[in-house]
Amino acid sequence: MSDRTKILLVEDDRNFGDVLRSYLDMNDFDVVLGTDGLEGLSLFNKGQYDLCIFDVMMPKMDGFTLAKEIRKKNQDIPIIFLTAKSMKDDIIEGFKIGADDYISKPFNSEELLYRIQAVLKRVNKSQEEEDGTQEFNIGKYHFNYPLRILKITKNGAEEKERLSPKEAELLRLFCLKLNNVLTRTEALTKIWGEDNYFTARSMDVFVTKLRKYLSDDANIEIVNIHGNGFQLRVVEEEQKDKNKD
Repeated sequence: MSDRTKILLVEDDRNFGDVLRSYLDMNDFDVVLGTDGLEGLSLFNKGQYDLCIFDVMMPKMDGFTLAKEIRKKNQDIPIIFLTAKSMKDDIIEGFKIGADDYISKPFNSEELLYRIQAVLKRVNKSQEEEDGTQEFNIGKYHFNYPLRILKITKNGAEEKERLSPKEAELLRLFCLKLNNVLTRTEALTKIWGEDNYFTARSMDVFVTKLRKYLSDDANIEIVNIHGNGFQLRVVEEEQKDKNKD
């Protein structure tokens, strides 16, 4: 059985697709080629892939529609779009669907190779972080994700809060992104399975609950990042003293 990274490439220009497949094969990738969106969806349903590369303009089913269908089945597989267009609206549409990268034709094959490697490195790092860390220290709190227990010691006594499954999942994502931005899209797709108005409002309710749970440590805050998401900030006491000075 091959240990090579398996890529689903869907490109309606057969000659161009064959050239890309050969180039990626020479660089140790296992590439399966489809020539329209419907064939691409069929190939995806029949196989196991590590990454997808889709042309946007294709017959029978365009690349965006294909990506939407695949996102219904797999929220995590990385997707790179190829397009002859460089219109801003197309790029935004691609990222809304959940694209990991976007490259406009014509492009250098080596550039695509580096983009693939960068996406895979990013995804693998994220998976390692998520798979390996189960307990977190957040300021004065200790969070045990498997048990869904958040605890703090106050006045010599330990106080515990048992979180709901979604509260625990959301707090874990915040911990993994500590002091960095957690985008709404990432949280909604990973926890709720979709990003829409109703799930976004639900997430706001859970963020409010987490703020309440963490309110006994003045050095912790969950900040709204307008138009992007939230940030769990923990200010160390030493840093706080320096800021006062």
